[in-house]
Amino acid sequence: MIEALRNAFKLPDLRRRMLYTLLILVVFRMASNIPVPGVDRQALSAVFSSASTSAASQFAGLLDLLSGGAVSKFSVLAAGVYPYVTAQIVVQLLIPIFPKLEKQIQEEGEGGQRKMNQWVYYLTVPLAALYAFGQAQLFRAAAAGSRPILPDFGWGPGMILPTITILVTMTAGTLLAVWLGTLITEQGVGNGLSLIIFGGIVSRVPRNLRSIADTDKAMGVVVFLIITVLTMLFIVFVQEGERRIKVQYGKRVRGMKVYGGGSTYIPLKINTAGMIPLIFAQSILAFPAVIAQFFLSSTNPGVKNLAEGAVGFFSGSNPWYAPIYFLAVAGFTYFYTFVMVEQQNLAETLQKQGGFIPGVRPGRRTEEYILGIYKRITLVGAVFLGLVAVLPYIVGLFMTSRQMLIQSSGLLIVVGTVMDTMRQLEAQLLMRNYEGFLR
Repeated sequence: MIEALRNAFKLPDLRRRMLYTLLILVVFRMASNIPVPGVDRQALSAVFSSASTSAASQFAGLLDLLSGGAVSKFSVLAAGVYPYVTAQIVVQLLIPIFPKLEKQIQEEGEGGQRKMNQWVYYLTVPLAALYAFGQAQLFRAAAAGSRPILPDFGWGPGMILPTITILVTMTAGTLLAVWLGTLITEQGVGNGLSLIIFGGIVSRVPRNLRSIADTDKAMGVVVFLIITVLTMLFIVFVQEGERRIKVQYGKRVRGMKVYGGGSTYIPLKINTAGMIPLIFAQSILAFPAVIAQFFLSSTNPGVKNLAEGAVGFFSGSNPWYAPIYFLAVAGFTYFYTFVMVEQQNLAETLQKQGGFIPGVRPGRRTEEYILGIYKRITLVGAVFLGLVAVLPYIVGLFMTSRQMLIQSSGLLIVVGTVMDTMRQLEAQLLMRNYEGFLR
């Protein structure tokens, strides 16, 4: 691998792409430290201090983990690229609901894909604005009864312009992050959005290491390093796992020549859904807390207690949160996998190409056969993603700290991003007759 990196740096084009990717990541991390206008930094620091134990503060800490530390600085990039990722998921799930629209996009090919990307961008803007407003309201609730984090946020006299400025700035920050990711995809190495999220996750490793050392001392650091390495091995093992279905192609005779024939296989991934079920589950479970935080400042004691209970439960401090999180991830894994299987339509594609699975009739029987295999292997993928999601809670049963070096869900992103980037570099090197990374 070191030799391959050396060879990559010897090639001017690859060297330029790799350095360009590093430059964009540096720009992104620098922008992540620029605070939103009007933020009281001392009040913000108090919310994230160890002495702050309110439900809103705990939920803010959860959002900070997902953003790579940008929330604790209330950065202009606090929302990151998550509104864009959410918009992508929503559009992908809505299109199959309208068959005519799905057929039109498939017929238009590249033009249909560009149109779908435009819809994603249009949806990203309102989602980013809503996310920014929710974060601002959350910090107001977290600082309730103490020094306000955003003194000029609200719709009262003299506050409208500062409020609009905050919302526009954070929305622009999300679009900036998406633009930086697009630049990496087009002119750098790897998937830009994945690398942007990767940069935010990895940036928290030194802080997490110090936190573990403070609570569990040197032995805790060693234990968490072992857990991280074992988790990475487990993720790679399952992510690369696949069920291969043998496919036979019939021979066609045209004149004096015979075409076709032979056999191959269809690789069905154990984890077809990737990271999307985790993002779904986090979004759905965070939604009640986002709604409840609007009522934390209510003058009605019953409403206020109910809101505090909802925020406290969905911030992960309740012991029932982990089982619900596991079930939500497993359920979304099945849901998204079968949405993807329906879009692929493997049985029809095989029939059009003259292929068939030995011992299975083409058409509906083939579709039922493939669906049955997906149901079995998806169980493994669903349990895998569920365990990855709740691993910090399992570790918390045996260790003082539940703060891992990298959150297990984030580790899944990190491993996937690194493997994808390595494959792209390998492809570039093989094109130039160099030995690649992966054997």
